[in-house]
Amino acid sequence: MENLRNAGTELNLDQAAAQVPAPQAPATTAEPMSTGDESLSALIGGIYDASLDPGLWPAVFDEICEFVDCAFASVVFQDALGRTASVYLTSTQDPRYRQLFLEKYFRLNPIFPMIMFSQIEQTISAAPEVLPREEFVQTQFAREWLTPQGFLDALLTALEKSATTCTYFTVIRRGRQGLFDAEARRRFELVVPHVRRAALIGKTLDMHKLEAAALADTLDTIGAGVLLADGGARLTHANASGHALLAQGDVLSARGGRLVARDPQADRLLRDALGAAENGDTAMGRKGIEVGLGARDGARYLAHALPLKDGARRKAGASYDAVAALFVRQAALDSLSPLEALAGEFRLTPAEVRVLRAIVDIGGVREVAPVLGVSEPTVKSHLRSIYDKTGARRQADLVKLVAAYVNPLRTPSSTQA
Repeated sequence: MENLRNAGTELNLDQAAAQVPAPQAPATTAEPMSTGDESLSALIGGIYDASLDPGLWPAVFDEICEFVDCAFASVVFQDALGRTASVYLTSTQDPRYRQLFLEKYFRLNPIFPMIMFSQIEQTISAAPEVLPREEFVQTQFAREWLTPQGFLDALLTALEKSATTCTYFTVIRRGRQGLFDAEARRRFELVVPHVRRAALIGKTLDMHKLEAAALADTLDTIGAGVLLADGGARLTHANASGHALLAQGDVLSARGGRLVARDPQADRLLRDALGAAENGDTAMGRKGIEVGLGARDGARYLAHALPLKDGARRKAGASYDAVAALFVRQAALDSLSPLEALAGEFRLTPAEVRVLRAIVDIGGVREVAPVLGVSEPTVKSHLRSIYDKTGARRQADLVKLVAAYVNPLRTPSSTQA
């Protein structure tokens, strides 16, 4: 992929809005492709190998760019109110723009609130699904961060969400590549579940490198329970944490050498995942990405299945007669994000949510208007509606209201502005 410094001659966003008649119009023609395509199989194998060796991710993301026909791909971690962000995984990028994103522009991304409201793995197009393209190109994020890099269009999907954070996967096209068409979107959606599984496993491993060929011999270096099993759910190896989990028998047990989940539905899902893993990486799809396991005391655990039949993981699978490694960790409590909870309770529109987030993160009407690419009267109109719906009287009240939702143990009256 070309260095993004060379993007100066690309079609910019304003030109694209004027020249492209409809977002659905295909910009490029791609040959039809089945899930058994060799290029997809090789790519998925690389994704899973990278889950064990984070150093492989940049090259894998460059391959994702080639497969989807885009210029840039990344996985970003961000909190719900825009206080912090980190580029978790990425393809090649000009370090200047990466640093600008982390220091400033992640807070100005008008798409982020809608990612927080979306379903896991739901594909979102930056425009027109979130904003009309003519509005999107006027936002400060588009004018100052996307356009200088020659970026034109983006697809995004949430990989993991909590009450206050979101990890999302995005691919971006340059001007000459045109808008994302149906085939590119389909290819993106083929890759998403595998990127999600690999990212979640990488998180469980805390991004430490494990030697794939000697996987079972290095598993005791991590705290999560890891269980290796064959296609019939027969346990073939476990690390120390995995043995302790099985000994307790509250979540999983080994009956006659076979893994059994306490909850019958979870047990079926685990069997399906292990059966799919026997057929290789591509067959895994969405099976076993995140299987919920309930304990007797009400605690909730998650299991993620990493296939071991392909790639650098084959040796570990063959050595231990296993088709997959199950990574089991305790799950956080499910809850809505602060903005999601606020929007639901007070029936805020998407535009009002964007204004509310900008008011909290950036400041007053004068500062918010150019960031959102709208006029000051438009911001004021949305703000009046927010006041009417929430009962707030001034911007400081909104800051307190949002802060109270961030920490439910605090009340709006006790929250500092």
